[in-house]
Amino acid sequence: MTLKLEITAVSSRTVSLLILPNATRFHLDAPLDWVLSQADGTTVETGTTQQAPVFIEGLAPSVSYRFQVADQVLGFATPACSGEVDAAAFGLSEDAQDNSFALQSAIMATPAGGTLVLPKGVFKTRPIFLKADMTFYLPEGTCLFADHDRSGWPILEPRDETGRVVGTWEGLPEAAFAAPVTAIDCDNLVITGKGTLDGGGDRGDWWDWPKETRDGARRPRGLFLAYGKNVQLSGFTIQNTPSWTVHPFHIDGLTCVGLKIINPADSPNTDGLNPESCTDIDLAGIHFTVGDDCIAVKAGKRGPGQVDHLAPTRRLTVRHCFMERGHGGVVLGSEMSGEITDVAVHACEFLGTDRGLRIKTRRGRGGKVARVSFRDVVMRDVPTPFAINAFYFCDPDGHDDWVQDRAPAAVDDTTPEVHDITLEQVTATGVAIAGVAVLGLPERPVHSITIKDFNISFDSDAAPGVPLMADGVAPVRNVAIWSEFAEIDGTVDLIPHA
Repeated sequence: MTLKLEITAVSSRTVSLLILPNATRFHLDAPLDWVLSQADGTTVETGTTQQAPVFIEGLAPSVSYRFQVADQVLGFATPACSGEVDAAAFGLSEDAQDNSFALQSAIMATPAGGTLVLPKGVFKTRPIFLKADMTFYLPEGTCLFADHDRSGWPILEPRDETGRVVGTWEGLPEAAFAAPVTAIDCDNLVITGKGTLDGGGDRGDWWDWPKETRDGARRPRGLFLAYGKNVQLSGFTIQNTPSWTVHPFHIDGLTCVGLKIINPADSPNTDGLNPESCTDIDLAGIHFTVGDDCIAVKAGKRGPGQVDHLAPTRRLTVRHCFMERGHGGVVLGSEMSGEITDVAVHACEFLGTDRGLRIKTRRGRGGKVARVSFRDVVMRDVPTPFAINAFYFCDPDGHDDWVQDRAPAAVDDTTPEVHDITLEQVTATGVAIAGVAVLGLPERPVHSITIKDFNISFDSDAAPGVPLMADGVAPVRNVAIWSEFAEIDGTVDLIPHA
């Protein structure tokens, strides 16, 4: 057996790793035992895993460790910590209706390079604001439980005093309620531990007004991070969020590993992880089961007279993740006006998502999606594994003739562009609708799509369905490739349905 060990993130209290025997994606073919010891050989912890990502907490700062599986050993050292702050000393109480003042006091007392440690328990809270150069440590058994009453809830205005966008909604500057956990200007922030962030979306009325504004603001995210470098999220579970679950915004150097992102299937717009206008992003070993797209990559939306807020998302890697349910597994757009480029999705598993890799745009967006690689991916019961839609009917004018007309329109800076997409070593079983569905613009067709070793089996009992959310697209079933206004090089091979 060929076995590879990889550290994906390390903090002063935790480590995230990948155990990768042979061609592992997320789940292992057989369970494997592991041992964590100090450099002198003293055993710290042992365990058994049936999945590639492993997360260990309770480590000490500035200590050398050895992680061993079979005959493979990987050494690492935890970074130093400038000081530990016990949040319990600031009056946290499971009986309190709102722990936000106690938590905020503890955050402000945490020194640069220090760690705020939360006690075990369920703590009700209203929004808190983390800061740069700190570790926010939620150990197993800790839950921050967001209040459902939004009266007096802080609101992020569309722009701050310097003109930067801070309140944002679907790619445009708009007032939005602060997330239960918010961090603005968050260089070197670490959020880690086996604890839980519960966003309270299943309490109150958050899910009753998905596209509305109430009390002067849009719904909050579950975790909102804006303007930072070298941000690390690892190990924790985040669930029941009012809207998008984890929303990094203008983060340069983002690591998200070993997370569990969970929302009910019928919760509206509860995308799992939405990096927007971010660069150098590593998403590894994450388990998604959500009510909308699992990963939805954004780069802002062009609005009437609004382009100064647009910025690209570049150099994104998604690996060894498990996307379960959700509208799409990995989705690029539809807010892509600032450009989304250099995306690599590999060694992932998809189960029961409506689509696998999905690219969404429409006239008026401008920008481009380019240089996307989708490799070594296995899908089961995904009705349409690969979809590109340049007629996506989002926004109030999405069904207007100028958006949906199939006659060529004039090409200008609002015409989106999609090109250089590679699909390789993909296996999808139980495909109901179409293996590949591509609808480009007649004035700017999708081009340079390369398909290699793409294997599917059909669900022969499937009813016809619409492969793309665009006007004038008829239902189909068991189609290998459906395309219009697109240049595709390669074929889809049929395999027997198990």
